[in-house]
Amino acid sequence: MKAIEIRNKYLNYFKKQGHQIIPSAPLIPEDDPSVLFTTAGMQPLVPYLLGQKHPEGTRLADYQKCVRTNDIDEVGDNRHLTYFEMLGNWSLGDYFKEESIKMSFEFLTKELEIPIEKLSVTCFEGDKDCPKDTISAEIWKRVGIPENRIYFYGKEDNWWIAGEEGPCGPDTEMFYDTGKEPCCSTCQPSCDCGKYVEIWNNVFMEYFKDKKEYTKLDKKNVDTGLGLERMTMLLQGKETPFDTEIFKPVMEKLETLQKLDSIESRRIVAEHLRSSMMIIADGGRPGNLDRGYILRRLIRRMIRHLNKLQIDLEQLADLIEINIQNLKEMYPELEKNKENIKNVLLEEKDKFVKTLTHGEREFEKEIKKIQETKESKIPGEVVFRLYDTYGFPPEVTKELAQENGYEVELKEFKELFKKHQEKSREGSMQKFKGGLAEQTQETICYHTATHLLNAALKQVIGKDAHQKGSNITVDRMRFDFNCDHKLTPEEKQQIENLVNQWIQEGLEVTKQEMKKEEAIATGAECMFIEKYPDIVTVYSIGNISKELCGGPHVKNTKELGTFKIKKEESSSSGIRRIKAILLKEEN
Repeated sequence: MKAIEIRNKYLNYFKKQGHQIIPSAPLIPEDDPSVLFTTAGMQPLVPYLLGQKHPEGTRLADYQKCVRTNDIDEVGDNRHLTYFEMLGNWSLGDYFKEESIKMSFEFLTKELEIPIEKLSVTCFEGDKDCPKDTISAEIWKRVGIPENRIYFYGKEDNWWIAGEEGPCGPDTEMFYDTGKEPCCSTCQPSCDCGKYVEIWNNVFMEYFKDKKEYTKLDKKNVDTGLGLERMTMLLQGKETPFDTEIFKPVMEKLETLQKLDSIESRRIVAEHLRSSMMIIADGGRPGNLDRGYILRRLIRRMIRHLNKLQIDLEQLADLIEINIQNLKEMYPELEKNKENIKNVLLEEKDKFVKTLTHGEREFEKEIKKIQETKESKIPGEVVFRLYDTYGFPPEVTKELAQENGYEVELKEFKELFKKHQEKSREGSMQKFKGGLAEQTQETICYHTATHLLNAALKQVIGKDAHQKGSNITVDRMRFDFNCDHKLTPEEKQQIENLVNQWIQEGLEVTKQEMKKEEAIATGAECMFIEKYPDIVTVYSIGNISKELCGGPHVKNTKELGTFKIKKEESSSSGIRRIKAILLKEEN
């Protein structure tokens, strides 16, 4: 069964069960600007899981495009992906454990025709905060899962919470038995031996955790997630996602082009190419910070491995075209944004070729220093600095060192790299946590201020100025917009004055729900209009601003304080960036 067929079966099944099918949110979050990428199906729905009414009702289902950056360096093995698709269904105070488990079981066994003997499940074993989830276990027994294939684990395996505080609860997970021999006499779903593969996770959010304790929620929610690539791999009896039709055309082309064989490098090229194309199609641009840096890193790692395969980099344009033709049914946005995707990737490729040239020059300088000291090895610190500062791949450093008769202190490099990796992962995790947990009054004020800034830019620069991205913390806002020139001091002052004028006018912020077509007809603005559901939320600020947005916002602009532009700079080609703060009067 192909991936597109699995997706369609899923959406059709849950539509029959009374769920409204909502569109995938873009990979670059619209209403959660403190997050690098959309990392899970539940992420765009956090406001509704916290109690806000969803315009489409209480039963929802979708496929969600996701990017997770924690394991970029693991891509190349047989299972890690940075881009993946998550199928999900939600109950916002509607059904709970019984209906959720019964629907999951029916979909797996009837729609996907997975034999019951292939399925095992896990439930929460209970602790001082929450009792053992015998309810879920009993439901599983009733639908047909035998008791000896129902396992109980603790919070590490069968509990879900967004960040340190917030809605949370036990989950039940479904596992597929691949048929491999058990690793030992006690082999079970908690093993990482490959016999059992997790395929679905149903979270039962019935608690709220604050800094002190867990309390019961008034409204119970269900949040589920099923990985499409993994399910496709299993149903097709393949060893890896790279053996499925999702990657096969590009993998086969790489094999015909390569002069040096490396399955790891082919997987890295195929995976990073797809991930990069999906990010660019949703508005991403390479850069030196945050999501721009992640995209640049993906592209450059892909190019490094094209070089490792000894494939002419001019072939990149053909690989892009192969991917578009292969994936356009699943992701029409790839064909729609074909020219932009090609331009961005090829431009970044050319830049990286120059980086490699520059890195080789820096390497030569380091070699001369080492020759003077008569050392026999290149220190790991040098290898890491060439990598971190110049983007120079360590494997290239190693090859050049060997050509010059030197070894490389790889142990020291790996230690430095590990620290760098851990720091990056912590930052990425904090980004995700912050987007969910830090919906503070400060971030709400900054969110509202972005709407005023967007309106001011249209008046000062021109009506074709549009938001291209933003990032908000409790201390400041960052706002990207299209513009073909550096703002003059006069333009910056005009923008600042306009925003502060609207703040002082005490404009009311209002919210309406309406049909998407009606919202567009009234002049409401948004990014990625095609990604919104049929019923949308429109926020208006007086008669100054009207945008499709999920919120939240202040009720009156007087709550914002004084708007101050701290910096205006280039973000990428044709994109400018404003960094600004809100100053509040002290009591």
